[in-house]
Amino acid sequence: MKYLVVLLLLISNLIGANMKESIYDFNVKTIDGKTISMSEYKHKVLLIVNVASKCGFTSQYEGLEKLYEKYKDKGFVILGFPCNQFMNQEPGTNEEIKEFCSLTYQVKFPMFSKIDVNGDDTEPLYKYLKEQVSGVLGTELIKWNFTKFLVDKNGKVIERFSPSTTPESIEKDIEKLL
Repeated sequence: MKYLVVLLLLISNLIGANMKESIYDFNVKTIDGKTISMSEYKHKVLLIVNVASKCGFTSQYEGLEKLYEKYKDKGFVILGFPCNQFMNQEPGTNEEIKEFCSLTYQVKFPMFSKIDVNGDDTEPLYKYLKEQVSGVLGTELIKWNFTKFLVDKNGKVIERFSPSTTPESIEKDIEKLL
């Protein structure tokens, strides 16, 4: 019996060690391939967006960049995560994506390596985001490109916005958190 209790304690500690409790517990890869900790964004309001270069919503890059430029000095950061899971709308390499964003939309907010947001290979950060705030009808699945997650300065996921929600329409939500 004593060994069973010890074994159960060990198992619970191992499981607990793999459970992420905060957005700041994750590591992500920048579009240049450098691994960084999300803790670099502590005390910042974040808008985390899965993006694509060949989508009907791609023009949202312009609104996202305007928001970033307007509020970056007040503690606001947009994090762009390219994803090719929706009708092959982000087929390029990380270098091609970076070039497209820079030349076409003058994107200066941080961009990250291409990821999966659904399925077996879901980026762990996105698994966490979806668990924190579900989508329409309570589903965790991300339905399309430019789904947005708003995170407060303490790392709490506050809101999930659909792809059709424009960056401009969530400006007041951002201002409240700053």
